[in-house]
Amino acid sequence: MVRMTLVLPIDPEANRLLERSPLALLVGMVLDQQVPMEKAFSSPYVLQQRLGHELDAAELAGYDPEALVALFAEPPALHRFPKAMAVRVQEVCQVLVERYDGDAALLWAEVADGPELLRRVAALPGFGKQKAQIFVALLGKRFGVTPQDWRKAAGDYGDPGAYRSVADVTDADSLRRVREFKQQMKAAAKAKASGG
Repeated sequence: MVRMTLVLPIDPEANRLLERSPLALLVGMVLDQQVPMEKAFSSPYVLQQRLGHELDAAELAGYDPEALVALFAEPPALHRFPKAMAVRVQEVCQVLVERYDGDAALLWAEVADGPELLRRVAALPGFGKQKAQIFVALLGKRFGVTPQDWRKAAGDYGDPGAYRSVADVTDADSLRRVREFKQQMKAAAKAKASGG
């Protein structure tokens, strides 16, 4: 797999973990909702520090649920909703163990094409179409996972030159542009909901 860089304004060690650990990257994506992306994608590093060793899907899948919630809730909490996210991370790890031998990289290894990759990701607990498309775009744009038609499968998130998601963050300027896009989307959704 071609390694590219994911550059978020987080601890450099947290960035390096995302680059070397497919599981950390996937956990970051699981957590990437209702918190800033920096929080979501730095939390796998904090979780690893709390565990005292590399993240392991089989270990997390079989972890005592209450103890895992406690790890997530310990200040500073790993997410705004530590209990729900501990459950979600555990469910995702259980799927990795059942279908991919506990190896997150097998989720995207040897996929026939982009649509198959999207189907695999969308089958994970908590991954709706949009979240799955963002992860496909992240894999393609930052990690060189580019099966045929991956951009099409990623929808608008796969567009080159787009600034829509974590997949497009390479520096401070791109992060600012992604934030602006998200704020515009939020404002448009709010206006639509209020009938404006």
